[in-house]
Amino acid sequence: MNYDELMRLALGRGFFVPSCEIYSDVPAGFWEYGPLGTIFRNRFINLWRKEIVRRDQMIEIDGSQIMAKEVFEASGHLKNFVDPIVSCSKCRLTVRADKLISDNINEIIPERLTDEEYDNYLRKNKISCPKCHSEFGKVSKFNMMFRVGVGAIDESAYLRPETCQSIFVDFPRLFKIMRGKLPFPVAQLGKSFRNEISPRQSLMRLREFYQAEIEVFYNLLRINEFEKFEEISNYVLRFLIDTRINEISCEEALKKNIIPNKLVGYYLAIIQQFYEKAGIDLNKLRFRKLTSKEKAFYARSAFDLEIETSLGWIELVACNDRGNYDLKRHMEVSKRDMTVIDGDDKVLPNIFELSMGVDRSLYCIMEHSFIKENDRNILKLNRYLSPVQVGIFPLLKKESLQVRAKEVQNILKGEFQIFYDESGSIGRRYRRQDEVGTPLGITIDYDTLNDNEVTLRNRDDMDQKRVKITELLQIIRGYFLDEDNFR
Repeated sequence: MNYDELMRLALGRGFFVPSCEIYSDVPAGFWEYGPLGTIFRNRFINLWRKEIVRRDQMIEIDGSQIMAKEVFEASGHLKNFVDPIVSCSKCRLTVRADKLISDNINEIIPERLTDEEYDNYLRKNKISCPKCHSEFGKVSKFNMMFRVGVGAIDESAYLRPETCQSIFVDFPRLFKIMRGKLPFPVAQLGKSFRNEISPRQSLMRLREFYQAEIEVFYNLLRINEFEKFEEISNYVLRFLIDTRINEISCEEALKKNIIPNKLVGYYLAIIQQFYEKAGIDLNKLRFRKLTSKEKAFYARSAFDLEIETSLGWIELVACNDRGNYDLKRHMEVSKRDMTVIDGDDKVLPNIFELSMGVDRSLYCIMEHSFIKENDRNILKLNRYLSPVQVGIFPLLKKESLQVRAKEVQNILKGEFQIFYDESGSIGRRYRRQDEVGTPLGITIDYDTLNDNEVTLRNRDDMDQKRVKITELLQIIRGYFLDEDNFR
């Protein structure tokens, strides 16, 4: 499935749509989830909580989206959270310099070059304005923070550009009230806001977006005393090394210094396992270690989990060892003690981060799940992620069949997401549900009136069997609880 096909599906079936679309001249980079997309996103988040948050008994918070200016002075965002931009000298088109250069020379350009280095790339490769073909001016930096005026005096605050800062500033209280012990993982789901220069490709680059974030506070002195590593020591990770993808166990990756320590190896493993369960083809997944010019200003080391799509390789999760940068800075600016006792040590914890882009993840899962079989378009979502779980179809628009179909709907609707459809041929109704990923279909026909049985159809293989209505609820429960078929 390519980008255009997925967008037709998303818009036509109500997965996601541009914000304020009835108006022609509105800012780009804002998208909304429709009925199916909202359920799909919520199921994805529930999977994240099940497979990662509850797996490690993490605590979860929900922080404020607007935060004080002092937070971002301490974190370095007001100084360093910038993108390189360049404007056309004639038509004034303004674009991100690194993306412009990457698109023109088909090469990844680091985000943290100097302005002069970007200027040299533009001149060397004779890159001109894509709109009017004139020359570009000089590259400069643009801060992506959204400022908010608070109260009558217009006090400066900011929409958060990442969800993690509330975790950092809340850490002392969280550690105390939860009787914390290092390593201490904290999770948060929420919206972040970035004033992107050139938002594009729907969910790929947004100005308002969802993040699912994990921040693991740990004692650097005990970094390899991490017993959970044994759970995944033989699990195979996929790393981009030089220009080739290497499959290597966590144990071997540690021995060869591909990963710096056991804690990092463990969390890289569980995030790869999560995406495998979410329906991503592992042959199209890789971890890429970032260079010093690519990684964020606060990162000691960093890996990006990337997925191959029709748009190229897309970063889904930033895996950053942030050191003690954040807690140290907040302690310096706030004058509050951020140290904790770990055994006999008084330490300022280091932090390892898994920062997941939820919207991008949903796009990639949909693209990886969409297939064409003869005359069928099928969204083969993991059954747990499917927004509609069961379609109910009376064979014909006859009152007797409609009445029985409504009875079946009433039996199931308390536990499952149902879509009732009586319009068009039964084959066409099956196809419509195949396209949005509905794994099961139930047909009520004239035989149902006599034997109280319905036809249960499987999306993936189109297998059909007759099932008694009295047994239907139990059968469908078992189908969605079958861990062996979880994927």
